[in-house]
Amino acid sequence: MNDMHLCVVNITFLGKGPYTFSVGKGECVGLTGKSGIGKTQLFRAITDLIPAEGEILLDGRASASFSPTQWRSKVTMVPADSSWWYDRAGDHFPVKHKTSLLRESCMLLGLEPEVLDWQVSRLSTGERQRLALLRALQNNPTVLLLDEPSSGLDAYHTGLMEKYIGNYLRQNNPAVVWVSHDPEQLKRVASREFRMEQHRLYQIK
Repeated sequence: MNDMHLCVVNITFLGKGPYTFSVGKGECVGLTGKSGIGKTQLFRAITDLIPAEGEILLDGRASASFSPTQWRSKVTMVPADSSWWYDRAGDHFPVKHKTSLLRESCMLLGLEPEVLDWQVSRLSTGERQRLALLRALQNNPTVLLLDEPSSGLDAYHTGLMEKYIGNYLRQNNPAVVWVSHDPEQLKRVASREFRMEQHRLYQIK
């Protein structure tokens, strides 16, 4: 696994595991498994949001050698249901990123460019998911953990999101892990696919 960007080695948490897998730079791998098996908790363990045992390496460097802020700026999770702290959507983006480029990104994802001026309470589930993705990309993470990023989208907007993430992957070369219950989607977006069970994670594609 020396040529891998993200290496997860024998990680255990909440009575689950051990799990071992790796992802290279510029690679998207799919992760599947029955609902409730622990895919979201795995992402939370990798991002140091819940206690875990085992080893997580980024380019061979242990996660423990990073500060929590440094680690999460490099290894970023986009949960299925993101948190929002401010009333206005645009207030969740740093001032330096509130540019025409950000509004253009909104349009590429099928969002109105004015969406940044809207109240969060006005946003649909799908609009929140797409804005959560854009928010996560502001720090240019080198690892992107996507937890069912298109679950609230119709087929058209799912296609836009897949295209947007694909372009980001080619331009910025992150390692991506994409959770989905849609096998056809994983065929489109992932070069490899893993299945998660209670005490093991194995490659199925």
